[in-house]
Amino acid sequence: MSKFLKLIAGTTLASTLIAAPAMAEKLGLGRAATPDEIAAWDLDVAPDGTGLPVGSGDVFTGEEVFAEHCASCHGDFAEGVDNWPKLAGGADTLDHEDPLKTVGSYWPYLSTTWDYVNRSMPFGAAQTMSTDDVYAIVAYILYSNDLVDDEFVLSNENFLDVEMPNAGGFIIDDRDTAEAHFWKAEPCMTNCKDSVEITMRAAVLDVTPDEGGSEEAAAPAEEAAAAPAPTETADAAAPVEQAAIDPELMKQGEKVFKKCKACHQVGDGAKSKTGPALNGIVGASVGAVDGFKYSKPMLSLAESGATWTEDELAAFLAKPKKYLKGTKMSFAGLKKEDDIIAVTAYLKSFQD
Repeated sequence: MSKFLKLIAGTTLASTLIAAPAMAEKLGLGRAATPDEIAAWDLDVAPDGTGLPVGSGDVFTGEEVFAEHCASCHGDFAEGVDNWPKLAGGADTLDHEDPLKTVGSYWPYLSTTWDYVNRSMPFGAAQTMSTDDVYAIVAYILYSNDLVDDEFVLSNENFLDVEMPNAGGFIIDDRDTAEAHFWKAEPCMTNCKDSVEITMRAAVLDVTPDEGGSEEAAAPAEEAAAAPAPTETADAAAPVEQAAIDPELMKQGEKVFKKCKACHQVGDGAKSKTGPALNGIVGASVGAVDGFKYSKPMLSLAESGATWTEDELAAFLAKPKKYLKGTKMSFAGLKKEDDIIAVTAYLKSFQD
């Protein structure tokens, strides 16, 4: 060993011996956390409501707060944008090969929703919302899953009254007792099996959001846009006669259409996205947007010769899943008749 290496080794050993006694003692740094400091980190909410702060929020307020803080990723109706998580839909799909697990279909406790929104959302600005806004957002998520009506107000007082559809779908983890006979004092570390074989392969989950933010990225397989070309309405019914539309009604309809913009476009250069472009939709034949890949139920309806009259469009917008079983439209529908009338009037202004 060279003199230089001997010097380094000796110095290291000496430093270690000198430092060793100090390592065994308390460093004498910092202080005990105060109750308020601990409370600031103690945010968890239990299924029995323990940890819930006093507050309340209604569906209407939740819709506005959700649109401002959440819709850019989760869609105006909690239906998800591109590959960002869907929070609504998926009812009766848990026994399917590819189930849709959402707050409404899968989560057993409402406390999980409240706790996660309060602790981690909105993305990039966690814990910046008020307690009442968190209650309002959770109320709106419940509404988007058809679990409450549009006049519902969620609070710490009625929180436990909300029954989640999959509350009975989970069991207590009792493996420490039920499977105790499997545990061994010394686990096998070598030659535990005669041979190792691959028996199953993981499915492609396709849940990673597109970082590029492309509108055309990762649309649902059944309703994906087939081409980026401007939409043209083919084989449409007779043109709808244009009539003077109340400017206030148009203004209201434009506001309502913001709930549709995550999936649909109208106006100059409108393109099909997750859903078809809607230029000329009022009075058009069902399934007539050129180049758009419709779902099988929608194609069947189109083959029947159906058209989007104002009455049919109103029925569909009020309750898409009830109107057409199997539709890929994942939002719950417009609950207010005035909103349906307004958005229909707005769509009629894009007949060319």
